[in-house]
Amino acid sequence: MAMMRKAAGDLHLTLHQLRILWAIAHAGTISRAARQLGLSQPSLSQQMAKLEASIGHKVFERRAGRMTPTELGSFIVDRAEQVMRDVQELEDGLSNFAGGTRTIGIAGISSPVRVLLPQALRRFHDSHPQVMFDVQESSPGDVLAMLYARRANIGIVAASSIPQASMSFVQMPLLDDPYVLVVPEALALDGVTSEDELDAAQRVILNSVIRFIYGTQHQKRIEGWYDTALANHRVVAQCRSFEAAVAMVGAGVGVCLAPALSCFAGDTVLGGIRLYEVTLDDPRPLVALVPSQYRHLAPYPALIDTLQEVARVHVRPKVAPMPPFLAAWGFRH
Repeated sequence: MAMMRKAAGDLHLTLHQLRILWAIAHAGTISRAARQLGLSQPSLSQQMAKLEASIGHKVFERRAGRMTPTELGSFIVDRAEQVMRDVQELEDGLSNFAGGTRTIGIAGISSPVRVLLPQALRRFHDSHPQVMFDVQESSPGDVLAMLYARRANIGIVAASSIPQASMSFVQMPLLDDPYVLVVPEALALDGVTSEDELDAAQRVILNSVIRFIYGTQHQKRIEGWYDTALANHRVVAQCRSFEAAVAMVGAGVGVCLAPALSCFAGDTVLGGIRLYEVTLDDPRPLVALVPSQYRHLAPYPALIDTLQEVARVHVRPKVAPMPPFLAAWGFRH
């Protein structure tokens, strides 16, 4: 049955309802939006149904397991984003006048949160002792979702891992994180000119690949590297975080390609692994995502400047040169 059309004067959308619409539009599903908003899925479904009933029109269509905004839904979501930005700017401005302690939410992928962020926060705290931080490690998609839902003010991700079309944030470059070959500590490849110089057990480990599921075009380039460099390899495990892959290497499961930063604890290489250079042309570009209204709103510019400075002076621990048996192929993808 079609919904009854409401008179314009009967429509009253609250800020909470706008946040619900916005979260569902960007999360794509009710369950994911519920997690972002800290609500139960049944509660969010009921609120969504009640909202559509009050408007008299459907705001979302369910297509292929996703919630897709209708024409009206897109109209509301576009304007909700501007309203929420204005409200956020108002709240931040009031915080500046009110003084006292304020909290900045930072969401990011694991390695820069572990390696770069602690140093930046220590430096920043010296000049802004009144600021408290709420730091969350998460996947790139969830970082974006937290920014959209206003559960985070700044995001730290790899620029290559997020859809450019969804960007309503300013990208502030941090550093380019090169890929390295990660092998167990017992598998020393320094000076090795041929796999034949390794014993049978070492060759098995070298050709046992732990693959990270990228879900992007970059995955094909990584797989192409394995196909060419380790022609006899087989995939023994796959995972969804570089840190998990590196941990498996440290346990002796096999080898993997990973961004260098995911292999460090502070300024030292994690225990149980060795790192070797590889010639992949596209390092992982790490960026800070900042809502445009924060670019000139204190104290966000100072925090971003501090984060960029820490990234700029970061000294990568020594990585061994590419083993000769790999360098001889002149790999470049």
